[in-house]
Amino acid sequence: MAESSPAKTGHKNEKIGQVVSSKMQKTIVVEVTRRVPHPLYKRIVTKRNKFYAHDEQQSARAGDIVRIVECRPLSHLKRWTLGEVLRRAPIVGADTSLIEPEPKPKTLKAGRKRS
Repeated sequence: MAESSPAKTGHKNEKIGQVVSSKMQKTIVVEVTRRVPHPLYKRIVTKRNKFYAHDEQQSARAGDIVRIVECRPLSHLKRWTLGEVLRRAPIVGADTSLIEPEPKPKTLKAGRKRS
């Protein structure tokens, strides 16, 4: 009659933000923005925090929208891991050799004025 209780899986804190930097090896910097009312003036203020997150596969690039999950301390600043990439950023400086150039519109030649 011994009942097996399911193992406790604590809910980890999650945040969604934009990747600001992915220049380090296996580390990304994620900026999380939130809009909160000012305590005194009640005006909506945007607050931003930066979090260092572990990216094992180095799949996130700058500009991506990602979900980060809280974890044990991995280094002096890293306390988060990359959960998933929600939206990819457009690639800037893509290979434009595949795109055909558009024909230029005809313009009037500069010359003498007609009266």
